[in-house]
Amino acid sequence: MVRDPLIFAAISDLAGKMRGKAFPASKLEKRLRSGIGWVPTNALITCFDTIALSPFGALGDLALMPDLETLVEVDFKDGGPQERFMLSDITTTESAPWSCCTRSILKTALARLKDCARVTLNAAFEHEFQIANGAGTPGTAFSLEAFCDHLEMGETLMGVLDAAGLKTDTFLKEYGADQFEVTVEPQPGLIAADQAAILRSLTHMTARRLGSEVTFSPITDPAGVGNGVHVHMSFLDADGSPVTYDSNGPAGMSRTTQSFVAGVLAYLPQMLCLLAPSVISYARLTPHRWSAAYNNLGFRDREAAVRICPVMATDPSSIARQYNFEVRAMDAAGSPHLVLAALVHAGCQGIEDELAAPKPSEGDLSELSAGALADLGYVRLPQSLAEALTAFEADPVVRGWFPDAFESVYLSHKRAEIEYVESMSETDRYSAYSKIY
Repeated sequence: MVRDPLIFAAISDLAGKMRGKAFPASKLEKRLRSGIGWVPTNALITCFDTIALSPFGALGDLALMPDLETLVEVDFKDGGPQERFMLSDITTTESAPWSCCTRSILKTALARLKDCARVTLNAAFEHEFQIANGAGTPGTAFSLEAFCDHLEMGETLMGVLDAAGLKTDTFLKEYGADQFEVTVEPQPGLIAADQAAILRSLTHMTARRLGSEVTFSPITDPAGVGNGVHVHMSFLDADGSPVTYDSNGPAGMSRTTQSFVAGVLAYLPQMLCLLAPSVISYARLTPHRWSAAYNNLGFRDREAAVRICPVMATDPSSIARQYNFEVRAMDAAGSPHLVLAALVHAGCQGIEDELAAPKPSEGDLSELSAGALADLGYVRLPQSLAEALTAFEADPVVRGWFPDAFESVYLSHKRAEIEYVESMSETDRYSAYSKIY
């Protein structure tokens, strides 16, 4: 049978979905020059494939511009076709970055960081997911038994990620029912976000090739644990030396790190709708779920929104290379490019405003009153997507980090998502998101 190999030009959109168009591999050079047609209203397609109220209507033209450096070609060697796809930017017909292109938004944020702090970002995304059709066997958290039961999935996935150019780190059975975690090594900011999007797609592809299904849904059962995305971050100077750590700084934070973390915490409530962007995300962001319920800093504390991570070293140079902090309020309903852009912009705001990082929190913050939290500089994070969108809309600083058209498009998109699920039963709502992500 004659086949003409196709390459899918993808964008990680406002719903955190990989959408785009395919073209014959033989036309790659042409498409790298001229792109592929796209339309503005596609940004209003929700995760459920409804179309939110669009300011563009049927008007306008854009282009998907594939980035050759992101090309993924994976042969599963199972007799099926190779998987071929690549990340793209969305541009206007005049080749300018489009206002709702998540990849371009991240590039702008990373340029701001370099300009205001003279550093570059290294980041690593940790992903949790669940086997959608798993048995849910009790007593298997972190167990060898459950790992062995899904060894084919783990080994195939790690091999596929390696073949795609990702530097694999760990694969483990997590705490939740049929829940696993996969991690890769840190990469420069844009590459880290690209690889996060690639990893999610390849995990789904791997499961399907093995006759299974996985979900990265933020939470599948309100009585269970959620599937988070944790982003580890550190900084390098112009010479490539680590500058995140200072032995004399609080909790080991350099001055740049202190202000960056302070910015993330200060603006976390107002940007949470970008990081945890589904209706069900907020069932995960509750106390005692090891996620994030407050805008607090923790020293090796997995209940904190931002955690100073441990290092496995004693000499100063090794400590400096390993030292990083982790932001824990995200999930895979968000585009990794938009998530990272929001975090970087918040950090830059903290650096530009010379904010000082708060002291690491201690104890159970859920036991404190709102007044006591305020005295410590903390607030309870928004407890619904609607509340988070209102906080975003009310903050001119956070809105100002993004292109002019972005705010109205994003708000329309997410409010349409809320409307779509509001009449569903709780069970149907969790099921719907589980099938989407």
